[in-house]
Amino acid sequence: MTFSTADIRQKFFDYFSQRGHQHVASSSLVPADDPTLLFTNAGMNQFKDVFLGAEKRSYTRAVSSQRCVRAGGKHNDLENVGYTARHHTFFEMLGNFSFGDYFKKEAIEFAWNFLTDELKLPKDKLLVTVYSEDDEAFDIWENHIGVPKDKIIRISTSDNFWSMGDTGPCGPCSEIFYDHGEHIWGGPPGTPEEDGDRFIEIWNLVFMQYNRQADGTMEPLPKPSIDTGMGLERISAILQHVHSNYEIDLFANLIKAAAQVVGAEDLSNKSLRVIADHIRSCSFLICDGVMPGNEGRGYVLRRIIRRAVRHGYQLGAKDIFFFKLVGALVVEMGQAYPELADQQPVIEKVLRVEEEQFSKTLARGMAMLQDTIANLDGKTIPGDVVFKLYDTYGFPTDLTNDIAREHDVEIDEEGFKKAMQQQRQRAQQASQFGADYNNTIKVEHETRFTGYEQVEGQATVLELIVNNQMCDQMSDGQEGVVVLDQTPFYAEAGGQIGDQGVLKVANGEFIVSSTQKLGNAFAHRGKAVGQIKKGETVSAKIDVEGRESIKKNHSATHLLHAALREVLGEHVTQKGSLVEAERFRFDFSHFESVTPAQLIKIEARVNEEIRANHSLTTELMDLEEAKASGAMALFGEKYDEKVRVVKMGPFSVELCGGTHVSRTGEIGLFKIVSESGIASGVRRIEAITGHAALEYVQQLESKMQYIASLLKTDVSSVSDKLANLQTQNKELEKALEAAKGKLASQQGADILNSVKKINGVSVLVTALDGVEAKALRTMVDDLKNRMGEGIVVLGVTSGEKVNLIAGVTKNLTAKVKAGELVNVVAAQVGGKGGGRPDMAQAGGDKPENLESALDSVHSWLADKL
Repeated sequence: MTFSTADIRQKFFDYFSQRGHQHVASSSLVPADDPTLLFTNAGMNQFKDVFLGAEKRSYTRAVSSQRCVRAGGKHNDLENVGYTARHHTFFEMLGNFSFGDYFKKEAIEFAWNFLTDELKLPKDKLLVTVYSEDDEAFDIWENHIGVPKDKIIRISTSDNFWSMGDTGPCGPCSEIFYDHGEHIWGGPPGTPEEDGDRFIEIWNLVFMQYNRQADGTMEPLPKPSIDTGMGLERISAILQHVHSNYEIDLFANLIKAAAQVVGAEDLSNKSLRVIADHIRSCSFLICDGVMPGNEGRGYVLRRIIRRAVRHGYQLGAKDIFFFKLVGALVVEMGQAYPELADQQPVIEKVLRVEEEQFSKTLARGMAMLQDTIANLDGKTIPGDVVFKLYDTYGFPTDLTNDIAREHDVEIDEEGFKKAMQQQRQRAQQASQFGADYNNTIKVEHETRFTGYEQVEGQATVLELIVNNQMCDQMSDGQEGVVVLDQTPFYAEAGGQIGDQGVLKVANGEFIVSSTQKLGNAFAHRGKAVGQIKKGETVSAKIDVEGRESIKKNHSATHLLHAALREVLGEHVTQKGSLVEAERFRFDFSHFESVTPAQLIKIEARVNEEIRANHSLTTELMDLEEAKASGAMALFGEKYDEKVRVVKMGPFSVELCGGTHVSRTGEIGLFKIVSESGIASGVRRIEAITGHAALEYVQQLESKMQYIASLLKTDVSSVSDKLANLQTQNKELEKALEAAKGKLASQQGADILNSVKKINGVSVLVTALDGVEAKALRTMVDDLKNRMGEGIVVLGVTSGEKVNLIAGVTKNLTAKVKAGELVNVVAAQVGGKGGGRPDMAQAGGDKPENLESALDSVHSWLADKL
């Protein structure tokens, strides 16, 4: 029986859902708050905190098909794609999970029954492995499932013992292998021939039963758990009776589409496999908010795109093609992943822009690389060449390495790293950072925040910190940190700056310049005026006017975010923000400049929602409940189980812990000040609100009135007046150029009297006054035409600079090259130049030497003619 890839995925969901498993959607390819991972690379990634006990879910059994990328960091299969039958940059991992519910017996039963009953795999084609010390799993396989002893293999290596890290949850594994038959070379796992293709692992069952301590001790977990993974592409290949993943239905269709757009006919070409694989990883990465860039995840995406484009170029693609495959991918996977279909236009646009950018340098870089390989003295491409390809032509090193491998040579990676390091050192700039108290001081206290409801209140001093040291009192003039048991001061977080204000005590006060988090405590940073002591009661009051301005700006960021998504598309996600009292900036993902027309529309939408005067409501919810309500979460952010949901009418719903206005009308006016790019795929808008926005508009109006007075017109007619002046200016410039040309032509006619004969050849060498450099070429052409045949050398001084030009009629270029001639003069006036054999120009910075330099031309020509 043959199953489609989509059928297998759905059967997996149905099978485990019927057995009490919650169907959980694939998480993003960008792990949330996990610095250990570049990309999601396994089904268990999204359940990591559940396994660790740091997060609780409403279910104890789960099933998922997790999209995964292995193309960077510790897990990188990029360079193997196209060369093997089963390596991918993107793949789907089917998995079932138990969080302290069932364990080994049930997990083994589920796996075996699904493979043999649901998918109808022959039992005699399957064999299993267990960890060498796991007698329990061996017994279940032999006596409960009925697998013959000779088909249960004990493995003593880490291949069959999984761990989350050096410490923490770990446990033995049991793997299920499929035997492709004797006609395929290879041996069972654990044998010297295990790397062959006969026996292919299809399912890995991880029995998470221990907690490894720092000293290596294995303590049994109170609630053993199950984590499994089965590659969808691998099991599809088996069920569709093909040996390579690239022959399954999904890939066969993508390969046909790739062949069509590049004009290839041989469907077995490995370059088509590369392109078909890469369109999946690139499309899903963009779908999950990653944009091509020069570092981190963005750079990995750029590498994959450029590798695909190069393979298309190798197949004979004459035009950009890669973006055209998104539609074919949506046909194959859009039903399982609706977000892919929703974002198809965005994905296509991003890929198109990136491919167009790379196409500008691809041909030149390839020519340089091919020339280098053809002239190699040995088998290694020098590191400086690899660096130039990277730095000048945009070739990632693995792309250069890929091409080198095709020519049976290698690259000098150490040489490349050295050149890269030298560039970083040249580009490095000194930076100064303020003291990070979190790295120097540890405070065990927790501060209760009262600032949502209050702007002032009583509190107790828990800690005083001066010069990074705890102390009992702070004297007049000393700077430091005050920690309170409760405070109305907002601590810097989520882009919103911390509050300023004053803490009043019996014998003085503490002027708060900023407020920051210090663990679970709030650190009020500032300066003492008088004396403040530990344990004292303080009267804490924030700068109310500053807070009100911050609230307006923070609420405006939410409205701006919603407006950006409405106008530009739902691919827009927040990439960062800074909310101050005077203004705010908002960074977001977008692949091109925002047009003036779009900015006007965005600004108008925000102001429309401000005028609607929506009431602003906040509510604490469970994270999953908040997401289900449509609340926007920050890209890649880690949230607590309970989150604060901020709603502004039906227009904006976001998770946020900041301070906000009560109604949108309080914002008053919203005005965009600037829009710019700050990184590849990341744009920034700076904006102002309220009184600051009104002042800004009034200043613009004042400037317009001043400009109108200069133009002797009214404000409404300024643009028309300027347009007329521009037209007049262009006409005057043309007339001036024509007059200069006429003058130069007349001057040229006059200097023909200076022509001399050298061995029968007419030669004109002279210095000129008052001729602009850009008029020299026309003048030389005119002189050559008048002379019929001959040589012209002209020099013009302009301040401390010299401009030179040499012209040679074409019948003489075999004897005299204009480039050589002009450099004879240039070398004497402190410069150099070049050009065609019949026309060359140069410059210099020693005008005092021009006369003698021109005099030397005659003797130099006498030797040549």
